[in-house]
Amino acid sequence: MMKQIKTLVIAAVLILTANNTMNAQAKTAHVDVTEIMSKMPAMLDAQTQLQKLSGTYDAEYKKMIEEYQTKIKKYDAEAATATEAVNTDRAKEVQDMQKRIGDYRDNAQKELQQKETDLVKPLIDKVKASIQKVGKAKGFQYVLDGSNSTLLLADGPNLTADVKKDLGF
Repeated sequence: MMKQIKTLVIAAVLILTANNTMNAQAKTAHVDVTEIMSKMPAMLDAQTQLQKLSGTYDAEYKKMIEEYQTKIKKYDAEAATATEAVNTDRAKEVQDMQKRIGDYRDNAQKELQQKETDLVKPLIDKVKASIQKVGKAKGFQYVLDGSNSTLLLADGPNLTADVKKDLGF
């Protein structure tokens, strides 16, 4: 009788341990954030806006470079016949143009980065909230980003489609 009780207790412990192990494995899922972000309509709109702004900056930058190159050619051609005072003034003007071009390029890059942050951060926050919502609704404690994680289990559930559905696309 004691042997049977001992066997039952051992069997119960093994069943509970196996059940806990299965529950622990079932509480981890993964999602491909890169795929979600790349197909998110709002992200596509943000990329279009950024490309347009970048194009505007590029066009203005090229215009400034062309003006600079034109002046350099003109000043080089006239340098032999111009006075030393004129050449000195022109050299200062060229240096000022170089500085303005460099400042414009730097400011354009900063403004473009700031615009990207302003457009993308709310989208990242929205995706993160959706992942948390879907993960909780499905009973997962951890949802790993499968787009950049090497810790994924091949058999873990993929919540990417569920998150896309939650986000409306």
